[in-house]
Amino acid sequence: MVKWRGIRWSVHPLFVLVMAASVLTGYFVELFTLFLIVIVHEAGHVLVARYFGWHIREVKLLPFGGVAEVEDAGSLPAGEDALVAIAGPLQNVWMGLAAWGFGQLGLWEPEWSAYVVQANMMIGLFNLLPIYPLDGGKLLQAGLSYSLNFFSVMRWTARISLVLSSLMISVSLLGLLRPGGGIQMNLLVIGTFLFMTNWTYNRSIPYLFIRFLMHRDQVVIRKMAQGVLASPIVVDGRQSAVYAVRLLWRERYHLFYVMERGSSIARVAPEQRVVDRYLLERNPNRPVIELLQ
Repeated sequence: MVKWRGIRWSVHPLFVLVMAASVLTGYFVELFTLFLIVIVHEAGHVLVARYFGWHIREVKLLPFGGVAEVEDAGSLPAGEDALVAIAGPLQNVWMGLAAWGFGQLGLWEPEWSAYVVQANMMIGLFNLLPIYPLDGGKLLQAGLSYSLNFFSVMRWTARISLVLSSLMISVSLLGLLRPGGGIQMNLLVIGTFLFMTNWTYNRSIPYLFIRFLMHRDQVVIRKMAQGVLASPIVVDGRQSAVYAVRLLWRERYHLFYVMERGSSIARVAPEQRVVDRYLLERNPNRPVIELLQ
């Protein structure tokens, strides 16, 4: 692990296994090239994230890219999240074009130029798959943030990612159906890694949502500074507090309208009051009308 400019850079064990296999099979130069491509890919994410003022704790390098751990994930604007996500594959575009140009100019051997172009295409396109935590999965999450509340965004991101990573595992095993066929081991390992990552992510959603609530004040400050009108959330006072806070949208600031039996309004409360009371509440299933008394 290396710490540079306040960010820890580490190599994921999966990448270590790929390195070991490459050294044993004599593909050290190809491995080193892949490592540099991944570094530049992740540097694209980091540079854009730093431009937006994000606080990045750690970057873990994987054979197909990397995963950046951000302190205030969920409270950051979805538009910024999308730009940071796409910044990685864009690095693969210019590196691939540069490698092709070097080959055309005779600065590199055609075979080597083709290898570097192919490696960049593979990493760039693979990262655009809508599977979390790939860049495409983060783009998916950012897009869903404009049409669903954030709790549903996390649920659907996990569900779609689990389905697609399961499909990836199935594709890797298709060779077993053909005479003399075999398993696509690389695809199987990566698919299994992504499936397990999203299985853990899905189970962790309640805890990740609490972190989202704890950073919610940043969204409130940003939206109020922009003069954005509050979006109403209407809830029955008998509904649980946890139900109410799960209606929060990532890209909106809210006012809660708590209704009594019938059609009268019992309470009107800004979201920060509801969130603060909820975070201090021991019983998340307490009726929201009682939470605000």
